[in-house]
Amino acid sequence: TAPGQQLRALFYALPPGESSFRTVEEVPDYVEKSIPFFITFIGLEFAVSWIQKRKLPGRINDGISSLSLGILSRLPDVLFRSIDLISYIYVWNNYRLFELPWDSPWTWYLTLLGVDFAYYCFHRISHEVNILWAAHQVHHSSEDYNLFTALRQSVLQKYTSWMFNLPMALFIPPSVFAVHLQFNLLYQFWIHTEVITKLGPLEWILNTPSHHRVHHGRNPYCIDKNYGGTLIIWDRIFGTFEAEDAKVVYGLTHPVNSFDPIMLQLRPLAHIWNMFWATPGFCNKLSVIFKGPGWGPGKPRLGLPEEIPVITGKEVPFNPHVPAYLNCYAFVHFAVIVDLYTELLASMTMLSQATVLLRIGFIILSLASFGLLMENKSKAGILEIIRCLVFIGVFKLGYFRSQFSFLGYAYEV
Repeated sequence: TAPGQQLRALFYALPPGESSFRTVEEVPDYVEKSIPFFITFIGLEFAVSWIQKRKLPGRINDGISSLSLGILSRLPDVLFRSIDLISYIYVWNNYRLFELPWDSPWTWYLTLLGVDFAYYCFHRISHEVNILWAAHQVHHSSEDYNLFTALRQSVLQKYTSWMFNLPMALFIPPSVFAVHLQFNLLYQFWIHTEVITKLGPLEWILNTPSHHRVHHGRNPYCIDKNYGGTLIIWDRIFGTFEAEDAKVVYGLTHPVNSFDPIMLQLRPLAHIWNMFWATPGFCNKLSVIFKGPGWGPGKPRLGLPEEIPVITGKEVPFNPHVPAYLNCYAFVHFAVIVDLYTELLASMTMLSQATVLLRIGFIILSLASFGLLMENKSKAGILEIIRCLVFIGVFKLGYFRSQFSFLGYAYEV
């Protein structure tokens, strides 16, 4: 796809004639090709925020944490094909009722609505069922709101979202579905920003930065509102819409206070496990899993609204004091890991399974180490020394390779 097409894909602005394909194999990887635009828009957001408010839209520690969670969420795709497509193609091949034409504009627009409605349903249930919220809350754990937050994703969420798309597999070709699955995801990138205020009449139909800021808020009026992906019409129809009003304070009602991506992914599951065993009665134990995250014995399914912490406007984001040189260190080493990760994506078909697993293991170790460094944890230095020694060993043995050969010596230094 040409750069112009790719840019339009980011805004769901590629019409059917340019984005209809006969087979899944012909569908471009729009998400991977959008990475340069992600970087460009993040830079643009920083510039506009500085011009508007004389301050940056985020912090180094939170930004690295968001990007770490994004990388972590994509690592399973290095080993396995997307479960969304595998399950969809299986149902299509074995159970489809009839076949809509892949090259019809009507099929294209119907799929747009179908994918977005399926996303609304899954997204809403992810907030209302505790075990699904344990995965989805990762995306809400940032106390900043910027384009980095859009990349803050869960490792586990994709293993439950796939089933909501299966009804479409009874009649919509997989190639059409594969396009809209990506477009729906890409559209949601640019709405994670504070530099865009209101968009006039578009606010009635589309999900916009203003609507999505409400969704990420922990103010009582923001809780469980504005679930839409591309369109806001589903929220208006089903009564979950809320317009932006008082200044939004971002993050979870009970902040996690960590930059460790492994802990951010797994601690909610540990919390459910502990609650499950601590709650008496078999039915209550099931309720811990399948009712809302605010539920407790004797409470309604989604908990009590009055138990949501009041927002004073004086909330201070988790921001441990770390020397400036340590932030610089984390930033530089994180850039190295991004290089190794993108090189892994580019060359994984030529690598042995053992080498791929070794690289993935090292990336996970590195992201965890950076998280502890930015929290100024006492054991972070020891873990980082071990990580650097491991890097030197495997780099010398040729298991790691930079995309830029001239950086090899610099990495060793």
